[in-house]
This record gives sequence, C-alpha cells and structure tokens, in this order.
Amino acid sequence: MKKNQMLMTSGTIWKQMLLFAFPVFLGNLFQQLYNIADSFVAGKFIGNDALAAVGNSYEITLIFIAFAFGCNIGGSVVVAQFFGAKRMKEMKTAVSTTFIASGVLCAVLMVAGLLLDEKMLLLINPPAEVMADSALYLRIYIFGLPFVFFYNVATGIFSALGDSKTPFYFLAASSLSNIVADIILFVTAFKMGVAGVAWATFICQGVSCILALVFVFARLKTVETEERAPLFSGEILGKIARIAIPSVLQQSFISVGNIIIQGVINTFGTAVMAGYSSGVKLNNLVITSFTTLGNGVSNFTAQNIGAGKYDRVKSGYWAGTKMVWMLSVPLIALYFFFGDKLSMLFLESPTELALKTSVTYLRILAPFYIVVSAKLVADGVLRGSGRMKQFMASTFTDLLLRVALAVVLSGTALGSTGIWLAWPIGWCIATA
Repeated sequence: MKKNQMLMTSGTIWKQMLLFAFPVFLGNLFQQLYNIADSFVAGKFIGNDALAAVGNSYEITLIFIAFAFGCNIGGSVVVAQFFGAKRMKEMKTAVSTTFIASGVLCAVLMVAGLLLDEKMLLLINPPAEVMADSALYLRIYIFGLPFVFFYNVATGIFSALGDSKTPFYFLAASSLSNIVADIILFVTAFKMGVAGVAWATFICQGVSCILALVFVFARLKTVETEERAPLFSGEILGKIARIAIPSVLQQSFISVGNIIIQGVINTFGTAVMAGYSSGVKLNNLVITSFTTLGNGVSNFTAQNIGAGKYDRVKSGYWAGTKMVWMLSVPLIALYFFFGDKLSMLFLESPTELALKTSVTYLRILAPFYIVVSAKLVADGVLRGSGRMKQFMASTFTDLLLRVALAVVLSGTALGSTGIWLAWPIGWCIATA
C-alpha cells in the first residue's frame, strides 16, 4: 500500500484523525478561497452591486454544488467500506461507477441550468440593477459544472483511501492562481467585470479538476486485483445512491431554503444584500470546515464498519467532536470581536447599513458554532454507517425552522435581524 493511502482501522484513533483531518481542513480553506476570492474581487475592485450580483448567483450555485457533494459523499463512503474490507476489485468498480453516474447527472443539470438560469434567479427577487450580472455569472458557472463534479468525486476517492494530502496540494495551487487571475488579469487588466470573476474561477477549477483526475487514475493503477474490475455495477450504484441521494436532498433543500431566505433579504435593499453576502461568505467558511471534518469522520466510520471494527466508530465520534470544538473556540472569538474588520475584506467603502448587517449576522451566529459543529460530526457518523433516515430527520428540522422563522421574524420590529436569529434556533433543535 502506498504510504499516502491510510487504513484507519487500527492504531491510535485521535492521531489518525488528526493526521487525516489537518490537510482536509487546510484544503477546505483553499476551496473556500474560490468563492471568497470572487466576492472579494467583486466588492473591492468592481463595486457593491457586483458583490450583490455574485452573492445572488452564489445561492443558486449551491444547488449544483449539493449534487456534486452528494456524488462525493456517496462514492467516498462506499469506496471506503470496500477499502476497509480490502475488497479491491469492488473498490475499483465503485470508483468508476461513481464517475460514470456523476457524468450523466452533471449533463442533465447543465441542460436544466442553462434553460432555467434566469427563472431560478427570479425566485430570489434580485433588484433590476444586478439581474444581468447575476445571470451572466451563473451561466458561466454552469458551463464549468463538469469540473466541479469530477473534482469533487476525485477528492472523495482520495479521502476514502485515507489520503487527504494530495487534494490539498491541488486546492492550494488552484485557489491562489484563481485570486491572481481574478485581480491581475480578468478584472484589472481586461476590465471584464463580473464576467472576468466567473471566467477566472472557471479556468482554475478546470486545471485543478484535470490534475486531480490524472492523479486518481494513476493511484488506482497501483492497486492490484486478481482480475480486471468491471467499469460499472448496478448493485454498487444502488449502494452509492442510498448514501448520495439523501446527501443531495439535504444540501439541495438547504440551498432552496437559502434561496427563500435570500428572497426575504432582498426586500431590504442592496445595502442589506451586500452586508449579508459578506457575512454569509465568512459563515460558510466555518460551516464548510466543520462539514469537511465531518466527512473525514464519515470515511473513518465507513472504513471501520467495512473492517467490522464497530468499537472504533464510537471513539472516532468523540475524537472528531473534540477536534471541532477546539476549532470552534478561536473562530467564535474572531468573528464576534473582529467581525467588522473581516467584513471589510469584501466591502469597499460600505454604507453604514451594509457593514452593520454583516457584523450583526456574525455576532448572532458565532456563539453557536459549538452547537452546529457537534451536529456535523454526528452527521458524519450517520452517513458513514448508512443511517440516512436519522441524518435526514435532523437536517430537515433545521431547515424548516430556519426558513419559517426567517420569514416570520423578518416581518416583525426586528427587521433583517430577525432573519439572522433563525439560524441558531434551527441549529440547536436539530443538534438535540
């Protein structure tokens, strides 16, 4: 076995999870740089309307990302189970089956997205002055969907094999190049505005995806099997779908909920929209970090279930929970006390209302990172063990509460602040 492939079915649990999780966490930071870079460049080098346009499009792109994320989780859990059981032939078939199914799904979503892009944007009531740029950014993003899908699947395969370092190297290089391409070439030199932001991301994601695919297939060639593994298996696809579909539904419904919430936010004007766009980028950086660590727990759980070592799953859960709590404490302090300075990364000469909106949003949500991080680790155990009904129940509880409360509270004297209060209430009940 290659040294950067790691079976997590024996050895000291907290050390294994730390060695696996640290590159995953750093990789996630660079992954988020894609979206953060777009907002940073739009807000700093183009203007608040451009930031609002990217923010509106971002809520729609999360629906597509939900499907890519589902393919990542479904494939990685099944691959990890076969890998943990040392059934390498089935493991290889699971990899190729995931790529084939993901490619078909991606093609369907591209057609639907290109036909319905403006209709989807109209659901969130964007102001007329940002509609054209929102649609342009979204359309370019849709053309790059194959890169998003296949890159997510590739990183899921690396994680299933216990290798969290290789995806990190790709992410670091492509994310930094995305920032350079955004600022120096497409926006500053070529004066392409929002389109330049979108094309820079498209190109860098494409390069990262191609490199990831090359390395995945090279890695698989080093895994020996007694006979040639079939490229596709309906039975294995069923196993993948049982994990992937609930994960897709989870992320999709969250995205739909966010679109409804974005529609409510948009009724408060572009200043609140820009402030929310800034705050939600910072919040998503934290939540996605917790989710990524939860995915690591999924792979740990799946490998040990594949090997029949169920006692390690419980220990892995507690080790993962302690890790996210250690991460939560400094992030809570950073966002609560320095939210204004962090918000200024995205807002160039902001109005008082835009900055106040972002700071209020962060101060309301940050103290509850301890709660939601524990939920996301528990989600990882549930996914890795195939307990998707329980996983879905907590997710839908969170979503329904957040959407309903955002709509209701925004109509009270609290105004837009009422929307932000919906987050911690949903998190607490879903976690319990």
